[in-house]
Amino acid sequence: QVKLVESGGGLVRPGESLRLSCAASGFAVSNYAMQWYRQAPGKERELVAAVTRDENTYYLDSVKGRFTISTDNAENTLYLQMNSLKPEDTAVYYCNVVQNFKIYWGQGTQVTVSS
Repeated sequence: QVKLVESGGGLVRPGESLRLSCAASGFAVSNYAMQWYRQAPGKERELVAAVTRDENTYYLDSVKGRFTISTDNAENTLYLQMNSLKPEDTAVYYCNVVQNFKIYWGQGTQVTVSS
């Protein structure tokens, strides 16, 4: 059974950092492309970062140079290192995997950037 559990969100000040984790079970993260999405209040969910099986990465333009997506195959976990956070990064962050045309989501973790 595929399960994704995000953690690591919180309240931080502008310029600070957070590392989000997405613990996966029921499959190996090394075998699938994985994604991080976010959804701010009143806005549509957007793709923030993605990593392919061969470790190619994609980033939303507004987070390039600040966010880094990675996987730890031994821990079977997806990470999102977020540096130089801005108020506009405030959102609920979700990890995601697509398997056999079915989309799986975690429950999300809240990130709030405010002074």
